Amino acid sequence: MAKKLKYFVNGEWADTKGGQYMPCYNPSTGELLAEAPKCTVEEVNAAVEAAAAAYPAWRDTPVTKRVQVMFKIKQLLDQHLDELAKLLATEMGKNLNEARGDVLKAIEVTELACSTPVLMAGYSLNNVSTGFDTVANRVPLGVFAGIAPFNFPAMIPMGWMAPLAVATGNTYVLKAASMVPQTAMRMAELWAEAGVPKGVFNLVTCSRNEAEILLSHPAVKGVSFVGSTKIGLHVYKTAAAAGKRVQSLTEAKNHALVLRDAPIAATAQRIVNSAFGCAGQRCMALPTICVEEPIGDELVAELVAVAKKLKMGPAWESTTDLGPLVSADQKKWVTDWIDKGVKEGAKLVLDGRGAKVKGYENGFFVGPTIFDHVKAGMRVGIDEIFGPVLCVKRVKDFEEGLAIMNSSEFGNGSAIFTTSGAAAREFARRTDAGMVGINVGIPVPISLFPFTGHKQSFFGDLHCMGRDGVAFFTETRAVTSYWFNAEDLKGKKVGTWEGSMTRT
Repeated sequence: MAKKLKYFVNGEWADTKGGQYMPCYNPSTGELLAEAPKCTVEEVNAAVEAAAAAYPAWRDTPVTKRVQVMFKIKQLLDQHLDELAKLLATEMGKNLNEARGDVLKAIEVTELACSTPVLMAGYSLNNVSTGFDTVANRVPLGVFAGIAPFNFPAMIPMGWMAPLAVATGNTYVLKAASMVPQTAMRMAELWAEAGVPKGVFNLVTCSRNEAEILLSHPAVKGVSFVGSTKIGLHVYKTAAAAGKRVQSLTEAKNHALVLRDAPIAATAQRIVNSAFGCAGQRCMALPTICVEEPIGDELVAELVAVAKKLKMGPAWESTTDLGPLVSADQKKWVTDWIDKGVKEGAKLVLDGRGAKVKGYENGFFVGPTIFDHVKAGMRVGIDEIFGPVLCVKRVKDFEEGLAIMNSSEFGNGSAIFTTSGAAAREFARRTDAGMVGINVGIPVPISLFPFTGHKQSFFGDLHCMGRDGVAFFTETRAVTSYWFNAEDLKGKKVGTWEGSMTRT
């Protein structure tokens, strides 16, 4: 029987009193893997209340001591990297190397959190007016909440969301993705082992109805979300209307422009890796390219040849290049989109709908799929599919390609493949996307820099990671002080401050 999972609140693992659970499948086999608790309204509220109760003591813990806990977390994550990668690959479906990369990105942001004393450091100016000094510093706000997606079970919840929030002195409630909660749950165990105090980090799984509490609860000061644009916009509007900070990372339809001077073989390899890695289930995948017509036929032929070499198989096998999609529903969603692309008139040059893996016939596999001659107005080239589907659009020159790319309602990432420095510079200056690659198909920066989606790919004003991440989880406090001098105190009996103050 599939094991029933628990949720984590105030340092304790507990069974849901509601008695309802949500299925978690093994995407490679199609078998039921576990059941995640559908936490009740009362249980989600309890998580927030535990975080709120833990906040004052954690806020007052010196930042140097808070980061000692982060160093220990980092050490434990390093020690358990292989275990976490296999668990992630098994529950989500990305191949073992991609799963390791997912965990390594969480470790990378944890390393960034270890530098919080520097990142939070303020500034001062003495004698701004005669006898007056001013100090500006960054302080935590309280309880933050994260609503995580299924596609990066380690990097997003336990990287982008929790480490910087906790290291800067806040407490946290994570709503893990119910389809893939076990990676975050195991990492929560390691956080507790590292010495994170009770209530500082809490984890629940629930439906959207219960998660709605996090958007309006008065103790929650900010919300991070990753998911669809429709839900992300709802999260942004609802939480912002309640006076909360919001960073809502949503859909994408990233494009690359391939110029006629780009080396065909090297470019094709980079595009295939970017389009089909993680089975296309990442918001920074490269599902669409605009290629200059003179090299279109040659590039498409090379793309098909390279994609056909990808080995499909169970996610945990080291030789697997392309693992399954996360669920049966996701597989149907993607194959329905391929059907739609055919009906729209795009030329299907590689069809992954009938893909089967021997011994894993019930897995949720879709093979690499490539559409050529995708025209303006075809939804297959406009909407996010979130699967191993690549759309090729033919363009006459740089200007037409850039115009098509910038016409997209999304603006997560964009890339150009070229040997021309002038073209690359012009592209970087004029593209509308937040993350730009020059001969880099997935231009996600390291955690020192923010993950900067634009347009309908992001709602909010402070992105995750980097300086933006620290600013999101803190606010600036400016203190101006003046010390009474001997003249001020002449003739006055001086007492002590302790008798007139109550500490909170």
